Amino acid sequence: MLKAGDAAPDFILPGDDGAQVELSSLRGRRIFLWFFPEADTPGCSLEGRGLRDHREYFDQSAIEVIGISFDSVADNAAFARKYNFGFRLLSDITHAVALAYGACDSLKARHPERISFLIDASGRIERVYDRVDPRDHAAQVLAGVLGE
Repeated sequence: MLKAGDAAPDFILPGDDGAQVELSSLRGRRIFLWFFPEADTPGCSLEGRGLRDHREYFDQSAIEVIGISFDSVADNAAFARKYNFGFRLLSDITHAVALAYGACDSLKARHPERISFLIDASGRIERVYDRVDPRDHAAQVLAGVLGE
């Protein structure tokens, strides 16, 4: 698994809006990369709504939230619309990105693990959140960021 200080593996994935997202093109910004098991399931919906509801604090801290799952672009788009997330959800249908980040351990994994990474503006892992409770994950992340 990646740890603080490691370079964040670059990737290009399709977003819920159909546009390709390349991590390296986002350098200069902090990124909160949120791996979630499956679109529109109870835990992922709860966690996603928490991130949405705390969005102004992420914005004030200049952190862009991006979710990644193994779901199709269409399923992620429906999930984002249903809850009015306002942040991108990316589709890692090959599991390559999840493998690179340690969010799964096999190409045969059914779902990525619930794990998140805060990536700094230079593209390095700033923090790893591998013990995630979907009920308060957004607050946990922000408590660390705002307490800096």
